[in-house]
Amino acid sequence: MKRLLVPTIPGGIITILIFYLDYFQFDLVDKFLLFAAFVIVPLVVLLLGYEEKNTLQRLIYTAIKLLQLPAALLVFASVMGSQAWGMGSTAIPGNLSLGWLLFTLLLCVYGLSLIVNHKGRAAEIAIGAGLVYFFIGGIWFTLYQYQVDLYQVKHATHALSSVHFHFSSAIVPIFIGFLGRIMTKKSWYPWVVAIDIIGPILIAVGIIFSKPIEYIGVTLFACNIAIYTTYLLAYLRKGSLQNKSSFFLVLSCIAFYTIVVISICYPLLKNLFSLTIHDFIPVYGSLHSFGFVLCGLIGWVYMIDSLKENTLTDKT
Repeated sequence: MKRLLVPTIPGGIITILIFYLDYFQFDLVDKFLLFAAFVIVPLVVLLLGYEEKNTLQRLIYTAIKLLQLPAALLVFASVMGSQAWGMGSTAIPGNLSLGWLLFTLLLCVYGLSLIVNHKGRAAEIAIGAGLVYFFIGGIWFTLYQYQVDLYQVKHATHALSSVHFHFSSAIVPIFIGFLGRIMTKKSWYPWVVAIDIIGPILIAVGIIFSKPIEYIGVTLFACNIAIYTTYLLAYLRKGSLQNKSSFFLVLSCIAFYTIVVISICYPLLKNLFSLTIHDFIPVYGSLHSFGFVLCGLIGWVYMIDSLKENTLTDKT
């Protein structure tokens, strides 16, 4: 258990340096993309496994584990090329980003294998969809690094879309999928999964084409997270899990509710302190990325490991 998070340590150290050293004068969106590549994705990989009889899935999972850090380093090199090494006007940053695109394609194939091998199981569909969304995030990152203006949308919007798919779109379905694996069957659960898959698509389409569609997607997605966090807190309250998993999962839920409270109070805070939406973006981003997503992933890693240990103990 103590060594469970060891694979994420190198990426964690690199991320801390990127966020706090003045040498890395990256845009905030680039820092969050690097945080996803070096920390978030490795934690997701820790949650995954493979079926012994499924040779293809085992090979894909082995490749994912081996290639994650090299692919993340290519993301770092791509961002350095465009932000620090003066190569933003060349195709080099875009070419370097292709390594991450191919890696997220592996995640996508693994996710599709989950969906195909567990036909009709809503939890596996949710997890598989989350992994597919990483690939969509990889596509947006590559478009961003090539500075392609797709659909007459500035390439900076591609960066926001990439962050959206690397965090909310990918992570929330994975969270809901793992909740579905451990919870008792509920008639409403498949509907939550369906909305959770549709929501990110509506948000992405809305970002590019229509604000009303984006607002609908955000509302549906936020309601889904509210259902997930409420049920998870109820589950933790009556469960007998280890303190580590409960601690991080509760922190994750609190971070989400804090975002909701800040959003509701935003008009009042804006008038009282003369703040703009740009002042709140770092707050929202930090609470969501470091609070809801990071703490949630750590909590699920500890929970799944604890459940595995309990299963082995019961068998012996």
